[in-house]
This record gives sequence, structure tokens and C-alpha cells, in this order.
Amino acid sequence: MRQGAYIVADFGKTLSKVTLWSKDRRMIDRVVRPTSPKITPEYRALDVEATREWFIETLTRFAGHPVEAIIPVAHGAAVVGIRGDDVAFPPLDYEHAIPAAVLNEYRKGRDTFALTGSPALPDGLNIGSQLQWLESLHDEAFHNATLMPFAQYWAWVLSGEARSEVTSLGCHSDLWNPAICDFSAMAKQRGWAKMFAPLAKAGDVIGTIRRELAAQTGLPMSTNIYAGLHDSNAALLAARGFAEIADHDATVLSTGTWFVAMRTLGGSAQKVFDPASLPEDRDCLVNVDAYGVAVPSARFMGGREIETLIEIDTRRVDIKPDQPALLAAVSDVLATDIMLLPTFTPGFGPFAEGQGRWINRPDDWFQRRAATCIYAALVAETSLSLIGTRQVLLVEGRFAEAEVFVRALATQRPDLTVYTANAHNDVSFGALRLINPDWRADGTLRKVLPLDHDLTDYAARWQERAA
Repeated sequence: MRQGAYIVADFGKTLSKVTLWSKDRRMIDRVVRPTSPKITPEYRALDVEATREWFIETLTRFAGHPVEAIIPVAHGAAVVGIRGDDVAFPPLDYEHAIPAAVLNEYRKGRDTFALTGSPALPDGLNIGSQLQWLESLHDEAFHNATLMPFAQYWAWVLSGEARSEVTSLGCHSDLWNPAICDFSAMAKQRGWAKMFAPLAKAGDVIGTIRRELAAQTGLPMSTNIYAGLHDSNAALLAARGFAEIADHDATVLSTGTWFVAMRTLGGSAQKVFDPASLPEDRDCLVNVDAYGVAVPSARFMGGREIETLIEIDTRRVDIKPDQPALLAAVSDVLATDIMLLPTFTPGFGPFAEGQGRWINRPDDWFQRRAATCIYAALVAETSLSLIGTRQVLLVEGRFAEAEVFVRALATQRPDLTVYTANAHNDVSFGALRLINPDWRADGTLRKVLPLDHDLTDYAARWQERAA
């Protein structure tokens, strides 16, 4: 008898990834597709139609396996409205700028940061600001729609069951009050709260695959569909599979397009966390984990900045053969005061108002990339300090193998034990832990050694110039 299998469908901002897993957690197959926006007359939208077509075709590829469950994961700043069996209006791409007049009017009615842990963010990064604009653009369609966060939209595509879930609602949306585990006062006053599909927990099985979808893809009709969760929270769940993280005071720094630092307080401290203790204007926020608990967090667009700065494939800062040369270039960067000042993604991160620039920009590619990694580490350390990171730091995601970056972090914070994991599917493993929370991560954490250079004076100059 063949062993059962699981599918994790991860709908990210840059890439959509569908992975097939055996029940003993071996990845059997992986299909990846770059995501592209859809241009509508009013705004840039998420192209859910094209992604849905690709997703169903990908599921067909896995028909030969006895799939038992599918778990959707998605980025948090997206909401989809459905009416009947159709999308009611194009879902907004959060990087599309919302008109200033709409945004200003919206901000007059939002709850305070102390209540929601949601900072006022640019573009459509607050789901509430998306709803303000979508309501004005699509009045009738909007008011006749059922709203769902992006991950749960895909759960609905699979099962036909409409649900909402707290990791996305609690992700800088302005819609959630983590202290009372309920919608915010604004969401209720605007009538949006009652438009959202009923709440489910991330690990709830909300139904089985639609009959017609089972027939179309060849997957078993008994395939369970989970409610799913926000991608950074999936990475946090994966990290908690290590004993060194688990229930301790530890921070997970997830690295991709966004660098998201999430601090788990451990013990009873997490129950009394006050969002007002975070600086709202420095891209700090409160996430909500898969169990509904508030998680102090900070973020910046690290992957986007690295891509902008090195002007070549972002893998080049962490590709293994280049690491010795990049580490060797650090001494030249420090000796000649090669430096980057924030920020190259205006409006985001702990230096949102800064104007990014080079000091002593080098021509040498290794020096340029090494300086970029040190810059990312300096910004990351600033974010970590803002949320009070202590004891343990785990760096995961695609930049965890950038040696200059992680070792520069360890150099700046000798009080921390800094780890990276030897895993490349952290989000997927976190999603799989919804099926079995007792699963522990395979392998061990790798302790990160500091650089062979003292960064104290360099970091002090950087902080002074950045300020």
C-alpha cells in the first residue's frame, strides 16, 4: 500500500510554489511560478485567474500520489471578495499606491496602534486601506461580497468553504485587535467585520476537495483542505520545531522579499505584551501567530533592497562558491569606509524617511556585494533592537546562507546566540506542522560565528549617518 502525501501551496508576492511531501516529510516534487500583477483600468491587481489555472494544472501533475491534505499559505496583505462561485472584484496588489485623498480619509477612522498593533503603512499594506478604496470603486459588488484573506481564498478555491483566519487578519491589517482576539472597532463600525467569512483556526480542516476539482485533477475526493495561514507565521511555526526556539524567548528573522523579525516571548510574558511599547513609525508591528497570540515584529524590504543594490541575481550574495571571496572583501569595505545608508525602499523599514545612497561606492563586485550584506545586517540589527530581541536569533529563508550577512549580525550582537537552519523549505515545513504540531525539525541548527573583524566603529558611524 502506498504511503499518503501532503501538498503545501505557497502563494508569495514574488513566487508561487507548490510542493508535494511524503508523510515522513520528504519533499517529492516542487513546482514554482513567478507571480505577475494584472493591470485593470483602476489599479494593479493580483492575477488570481492565471494563478488559479496554473495551480490546478500543477495539482493534476500530482494525481498519481495518494494525497491526503492540501495546506494553503500566502502573503498577508491581500484580501479577496467572492460572490457565488466568482471573484467579485479584482483583488488589489498591495504595492499599488492608493490615492492620497482616499488614504487620508481612511486614516482618520483607523484605530490606534496601541489597540491593533498595525502601523499606518504606505500603499495597500494595511488591508483596511485596500477595503476603503475597493468599497468606493466597486460599491455594489463590494457590498454583496464575502471577504477572505488571501490564504483562505485558496482554501475556498479548493474546498468551496469560505473562512477567515487570524494570522492574516492580524498582519498589519488594521482589522484585528489581538488583545481581545476579535475584529477592531473600525472594522466593526465600517461593517467590514461582518463581511468576512467565519473564522477558522489555521490547523482546522474546513472541508474536502470540491467534487469537480477532484475529477479535473485526479486527486482523491477525500483530500482534506486546511484553512491555512500567513507565510511568515508558517516560517515561525517551522522554527518552533527546533528545541532551541520552541517555547523560549527567541526571534526568527525570515528573509525573502521582506525581512520579517518575529519575537516569541515564551512563558506568561506573551500574554501581557503591550503593542504601545513598540515604535509605530519604524515599521514595527504586532503579528498574530497560528494560536492567536500576539507576536512583536519588525520588518523591512531587505530582499528588494539587495536586489536593487547589487543589480544582479539576488542569489549571488548567498551562492556557496562566492562566500570565501565575499568574506575576504569585508576588510576592504571596512578599511576604505565603503558604506550604504538607508533606505532604498522609501516608506518601509526602520528608516522609512531616509534617502538611500552609497559612500565610497566601489567598482569591485565582491566589495559591492559584501557592503550590501553588511548594510542589510545593520538594518536588520536595528529592527531586532526595536522589538527587544534577546537570547536566541534564528535566521531563515533565502538569505540565511549569505555568510557576510549572518556573520555581521552575530558580530553586532555578541549577547545573542545566532543560528541558521539547514532547511530550505521552512514555510512548507511550518505549514505541515499544522497537521502534526509534535513534528520536530530535521537536522540541527548551525551556530553562526562572528566575522574576523570588529564592526563597532563602522556601525557607530553608520548609525550616526543614518540618523
